[in-house]
Amino acid sequence: MDSRIIAELAPTGVLRAGINLSNFLLVTGRTDSGDPVGVAPGLAKAIADRLGVPVRYVTYPRPGELADDAGKGVWDIGLIGAEPQRAEKIAFSPAYAEIEATALVPAGSPITTLADLDRPGVRIAVAARAAYDLWLERNIGQAQLLHAPSIQASFELFRDERLEALAGLRPRLIADQEAMPGSRILDGHFMTVQQAVGTARPNPAAAAFLRGFVEEAKASGLIARLIEEHGVRGLSVAPPAR
Repeated sequence: MDSRIIAELAPTGVLRAGINLSNFLLVTGRTDSGDPVGVAPGLAKAIADRLGVPVRYVTYPRPGELADDAGKGVWDIGLIGAEPQRAEKIAFSPAYAEIEATALVPAGSPITTLADLDRPGVRIAVAARAAYDLWLERNIGQAQLLHAPSIQASFELFRDERLEALAGLRPRLIADQEAMPGSRILDGHFMTVQQAVGTARPNPAAAAFLRGFVEEAKASGLIARLIEEHGVRGLSVAPPAR
């Protein structure tokens, strides 16, 4: 292993992996000692094994807080949705997995397609600083985005305030739909959250290593095995990078 890669990715002798606990598809449980379990922690462990160092998980309740610590020496890799705002400070690998983001509308809603969402008078509940929220912030021009501090809180805001739509990840919206009889999930998706592995921008050797590792992990079936091992539904292996 190139010593520059080790110096950039494990300067303390341990790979510190930033993990977003709010993504229920990527973190599906905890060990008895409290470490996260799931696709993202499993991938971080595989990277540490390749480097020949131990892994230590640095956990965050929300993705925005993980992104805020980029370049501060708190984590060495961050497993998070790749978004342009975050890429200003984080060098991302190609996506290793994708998650569809769409919207839920209440019973009797006149909204029938995703294109109907961006209209005056439409209020959309969304979890603040989620990758799909960042996309909506860039692309919604007429509807109003109402931000909640968590995914669960965004559902409660949608339900309690009788909003016109709830934006979210399709697997979670399926559960939300069951809790609201008559509600509908709109067909298609307005974006796919590209789950990637990032490192701080000034780490060129580390970034190149992560790009190659993630592409190998997809091609070898490692990502597919992690998804199957943890019984995750709604998470797809990302296609090869162009």
